[in-house]
Amino acid sequence: MAKAVKLSDIAAVVGVSTVTVSKALSDQKGVSEELRKKIKQLAQDMGYQPPAANKKQGARQYSIGVLIQEIYLDKYASFYGQLYQELTKKAVARGCFTILEIVSRADAVNARIPLLMKEKRADGIVVIGHMEKGYLRNLEKAAEVPIVYMDYYDNMQEVDTVISNSFYGSYLMTNYLYDMGHTDIAFVGTVGATNSITDRFLGYVKSLLEHGSTCREEWVIKDRDMETGMIDMEKNIQLPEEMPTAFVCNCDVTAAHLIRKLQKEGYRVPEDISVVGFDNYLYPGICDIGITTYEVDIAEMARRTMHKIYKKIADEKYTSGAFIVDGHLVKKDSVARR
Repeated sequence: MAKAVKLSDIAAVVGVSTVTVSKALSDQKGVSEELRKKIKQLAQDMGYQPPAANKKQGARQYSIGVLIQEIYLDKYASFYGQLYQELTKKAVARGCFTILEIVSRADAVNARIPLLMKEKRADGIVVIGHMEKGYLRNLEKAAEVPIVYMDYYDNMQEVDTVISNSFYGSYLMTNYLYDMGHTDIAFVGTVGATNSITDRFLGYVKSLLEHGSTCREEWVIKDRDMETGMIDMEKNIQLPEEMPTAFVCNCDVTAAHLIRKLQKEGYRVPEDISVVGFDNYLYPGICDIGITTYEVDIAEMARRTMHKIYKKIADEKYTSGAFIVDGHLVKKDSVARR
């Protein structure tokens, strides 16, 4: 029995990425007409059959493989757990189901292909959160099915992804602190650890610049290990000698850890120091103060992601590239006016 032709097989012959092949075959933007015709002709000559052709007429019950790195599913970092739950709800609403595979740190670092891909158990793959670039390169290279990313994008290649508005959200939160009378504002987050943290840092910097302030190196505070991604309050969150009056945190989990550290050092929140977070999702019991934050629209992120992966599997037209989902400010108890 002849081996089924994969998108990667076509990509290898043409010398382009699997994303480009997928766009050409589904008539998406970003591919020249000449290249599109070449790819379509080659696909026909090689006997390529799109995933939808293997389904019975009218049957659209796909299995969606979901990959999340294990470091994002511990008891505190359950934001990604909620993303997965929402994605599952959207899948069920379309008559589909999801298969979760938790990627170990070792597999991510060593770029090992996931089992659900090796065993061909999924019609499409959704990758939630940050992964090592080597892992994603191998994933794209070996993929026989469409891939969509959630809360992640890659500056090395074009990808279909759905992300929250990290830059604007952090910009909005920093502006809110200025509106509340704060002028000495620090940022907490390991810049470069993930795309989201970097974007949130840049939003913070934009607000500083617009208010005539400069970014002080000692007020950019790491919150997690660069290699493992694990947040460690004692090791990573080090308070500066000269304290600001407010902190912008890259996520609510970090904000909660910071508040606990501040309280341990004798500071009152928000009477002495104000703190804002990001996500509006926090593991119950981790913090006894309601954190003012930027709420990510998880349901909309899941809906958009499911729409993309469903359309790609069915080989139907969809809007390719990145889709940015806006959120909104949620005022709670962690900010006081100066």
